[in-house]
Amino acid sequence: MILTDEANQRIICALTKEVNAKASQIQAAIKLLDEGATVPFIARYRKEVTGALDDGQLRLLEERLQYLREMEERRFSIIESIQSQGKLTDELLTALLEADTKQRIEDLYLPYKPKRRTRAQIAKEAGLEPLADALYENPTLEPEVCAKSYINEEKNITSARDALNGARDILAERFSEDAGLLEALRSFLVKNGYVVSKVVEEHIIDGVKFRDYFDFKEAISEIPSHRALALFRGRQEGVLTLKIALDDAMEEQKPHPCQKLIADHFAIKNLGRAADAWLMEVCRWAWRVKMGLSIESELFQMVRERAEEEAIRVFGINLKDLLLAAPAGQKGVIGLDPGLRTGVKVAVISATGTVLDTAVIYPHEPRREWEQSIKTIVELVKQYGSQLISIGNGTASRETDRLVSEILTRYPELHLTKAVVSEAGASVYSASELAAKEFPNMDVSYRGAVSIARRLQDPLAELVKIDPKAIGVGQYQHDVNQVHLANKLDSVVEDCVNAVGVDLNTASVSLLARVSGLSKTVAQSIVSYRDVHGAFCNRQALLEVPRLGPKTFEQAAGFLRINNGTNPLDASSVHPEAYPVVEKIVQVTGKSIKELMGNHDVLAKLAPSDFTDERFGLPTVTDILLELEKPGRDPRPEFKTATFKEGIESIKDLVVGMQLEGVVSNVAAFGAFVDIGVHQDGLVHVSELSDRFVKDPREVVKVGQVVKVRVLDVDVPRNRIALTMKIQNRAESNYRKERVQRLAPRELSAMAQAFAKLRRP
Repeated sequence: MILTDEANQRIICALTKEVNAKASQIQAAIKLLDEGATVPFIARYRKEVTGALDDGQLRLLEERLQYLREMEERRFSIIESIQSQGKLTDELLTALLEADTKQRIEDLYLPYKPKRRTRAQIAKEAGLEPLADALYENPTLEPEVCAKSYINEEKNITSARDALNGARDILAERFSEDAGLLEALRSFLVKNGYVVSKVVEEHIIDGVKFRDYFDFKEAISEIPSHRALALFRGRQEGVLTLKIALDDAMEEQKPHPCQKLIADHFAIKNLGRAADAWLMEVCRWAWRVKMGLSIESELFQMVRERAEEEAIRVFGINLKDLLLAAPAGQKGVIGLDPGLRTGVKVAVISATGTVLDTAVIYPHEPRREWEQSIKTIVELVKQYGSQLISIGNGTASRETDRLVSEILTRYPELHLTKAVVSEAGASVYSASELAAKEFPNMDVSYRGAVSIARRLQDPLAELVKIDPKAIGVGQYQHDVNQVHLANKLDSVVEDCVNAVGVDLNTASVSLLARVSGLSKTVAQSIVSYRDVHGAFCNRQALLEVPRLGPKTFEQAAGFLRINNGTNPLDASSVHPEAYPVVEKIVQVTGKSIKELMGNHDVLAKLAPSDFTDERFGLPTVTDILLELEKPGRDPRPEFKTATFKEGIESIKDLVVGMQLEGVVSNVAAFGAFVDIGVHQDGLVHVSELSDRFVKDPREVVKVGQVVKVRVLDVDVPRNRIALTMKIQNRAESNYRKERVQRLAPRELSAMAQAFAKLRRP
């Protein structure tokens, strides 16, 4: 629907506060988004228009714009509904127009919302509303006496008690539909409430993975995302029961604090008058029967949404770090997909990612063809000149790593470098339709090795082929809203791809489809055109591609690179629309474009303001000069590899105090998981990330980072490893002390009994 000017103004006003920008910036950004511009394009090439809003601000604006527009549409339909009932007062209209959340609008609508026949409606039909009003407005009346005059057997009101119960239902429903009261109750419980979980007795054994929550209590306002989602999963699996409660002292108060809040809201007091006790009972009834469960459900929904939002945010950050991990670059790679009985699959790829050869070796149990496997790999390296060996981190990874280490030791003249990479999602890709199209004649088992090899060369180009949810850097990813998660991850992938840029002449359909303005259909058209006509010699040739019009060209061209083309600028992030600015610079300096690119001495002397005009302002010209100085610069870090310690292949090989090198595989709110090469990631708790206080683990680590850690604790039965990144000090003793302090009294008691048994003769 088309929103009114007043509604649009409310949206802009809200966004200025949330995005921390001026109204003019918000209006400009909304206009561009509505015209089909993408966030990467707006952030990079429309800085003058938006006042240089960055991609983070624009993503927030895009997300909140959708919410606020949906809220305005709902506001309009509710106002229409109430108006059609003839019940829209000026006061109610004002309240609806001032409501700033969907919840507030729904609360105001509650008394007017069409609903199934309730007990209160039946009581009203029986003529009991005057009784309810009389007792509420005049507590000095005697309830039993007043109720007798409302007995009506035809309406099933056969006694004074029936009449009073009907009056109670009317008032309780009225109380439960008061928007101000609902907001007050929610605020009170958010501030003072706790999420409480108990184990379902019959699941004590099979629900052991939730044992930390068998008897658990944490403030609503403080419960972190990972614990909240674990609680909801435990409830879903039938292991836990959850409820919202106050602390013990508050729960024991008479009347209950929420009941008292209802009474205070409607100025009901127990002063000993004839109807006071009855009215207090109405408040109790309203809380226990009408409001308690529904508000508890709303609060759980709030906790879940907050937890999901944080989990999705964390997933997005981890995915970004993984996608922007350092690429090894254009080097020949041998990819190894480790396995035991089925062998290690081998794929040889060229510097440009072309598959040159495949093989399978059996160095491990049961065949143990160690020497033959070494010979096969060495022959492949010599034949194809491979420089890197990429090893998947799954089953038999450490054993395969040992094989490659022996090759490096025996044949130093090969100058090989090995790296263990995450193979998360490789199997998903291998069996996908995309892989089948890319390698129609290749056995599925070899496709994983190809993916493992390519993701070392260029993690971004390879990982975009895999559903982000299959990459495995999320936290409770299957428990969150899948639509919101997909939207977030798609945005992250889009931002990463466009931040790096894409080689137009080598990019796959999957990679091109993530470029600003390009759909899968257009991406396929580009590749098909390229296959028929050969490599693109300049960006302008894109306009000859079917289905790629001027608007799409505008959105995409700046992010597509052409190396060694007819125009050197096509290899940079300078947008074709801004080439005239570069031509001015060429005229002023007397240097050709090739001579300008990378020429710091000349470019540093130029003032951006000398080249601005009505279309291209200072931000764009500044960006152009920076790009000319470092054309096609890659924002990703330098390529590094972790070295796993020799002889450490399983969790049983670990010893407390051992110092190791590893790769951060995942980052959560409570710490970071590190792959140290034993098939089980170790956890560096947030308190062990640094000697200083760390609030957010991402202040210290990110996915893909090579780190040095020390083993704090090894729990073989539970398959858990505790690590620290602190410098050598009293970390182990502090960790053990804190661990004991965190144990519940009953756990300490059980430990004491166990030690007592050991001491008995």
